[in-house]
Amino acid sequence: MDHISCSQINLYLHCPLKYKFNYIDKLPKPFKPSGLAFGSAIHAALAWLHKQRMNGDKASRKTLLSVFDADWYAQTLDTKLHYRNGETGSKLKVLGKEMLAMYFDQAYQKPVGAEVAFTLPLVDFETGEKLPVDIEGYIDLIEKDDTIVEFKTSSQTMRESDLENHLQLTAYGYAYKMLYQREPRHFRLVDFVKNKKPKVIKLEAEKDRFDYRRFFHLAQQVHRV
Repeated sequence: MDHISCSQINLYLHCPLKYKFNYIDKLPKPFKPSGLAFGSAIHAALAWLHKQRMNGDKASRKTLLSVFDADWYAQTLDTKLHYRNGETGSKLKVLGKEMLAMYFDQAYQKPVGAEVAFTLPLVDFETGEKLPVDIEGYIDLIEKDDTIVEFKTSSQTMRESDLENHLQLTAYGYAYKMLYQREPRHFRLVDFVKNKKPKVIKLEAEKDRFDYRRFFHLAQQVHRV
């Protein structure tokens, strides 16, 4: 293993056997979960929107939905999708467009970074201990007031209490601190809830040095597997 990601850590915590199949045995996957494809298409559309806004270009809602259309189509070409009960490709396509339209109409701060890639050493800030592998990933969005934003798609609304142990935002905060040598001021999760009545919900979170230490030790545990 030459690097580690937050997705790897989350999968290990959720199901060590699936982690072994994916990252150690590297078994081929017979299908892609529809939720994964849907999330990828939403992220692609949002990344396009934020980069347009970063560059000062006027982005239209119509073009945003076209970007989602194109990426969703590409997702369905790559491999067979496995849909959950009651889901269909056409239903998810409609839901995606509804939620992106909602997001587009909301007030926003000017982005200063979108899909910011990072490959960074994993260090325990308290002891200076360093893992032999780097952490890799992308920060979904950075706003001009040092706010870090993650976008998530889900089938039910996330509770604010769930954010306490949310590793993705912790990873983003760690990466931000390493990249810019300062602490992020705010953490936000934007939850695209794809139920019968779709919603786009913004949740605020807090992260501190204890979260970063916990993240380091979780990554250390996964690396030892």
